[in-house]
Amino acid sequence: MAALITTLCRYLQRLGTCKDFGFKDQISRSCLSIPSNIAEGFERGSDKDSKKFFYYAKGSSGELRTQIYIGIEIGYIPKETGISWKNEAEHISKMLSALIKSRSA
Repeated sequence: MAALITTLCRYLQRLGTCKDFGFKDQISRSCLSIPSNIAEGFERGSDKDSKKFFYYAKGSSGELRTQIYIGIEIGYIPKETGISWKNEAEHISKMLSALIKSRSA
């Protein structure tokens, strides 16, 4: 997960000339929200609280995938790169689903 986040952040820095601040801001927020919510979930005292933040992280992963799709379509993200990022974000969502399920047992 860290590799995806750092790669995306570095890529967004190179988009410095991109005039679409809203796109860069939103994709940055969703990207950074995933590990932040996971960390907060692990720090919570109960499984119920932890799961809430893991669900937030899962939602941010879905948001990130959507923004990657949009970035590909509008030409901000090369297709091959975007597909790789999307696949990694899907993998993160699946891992979060398993984590949530383990906390529900």
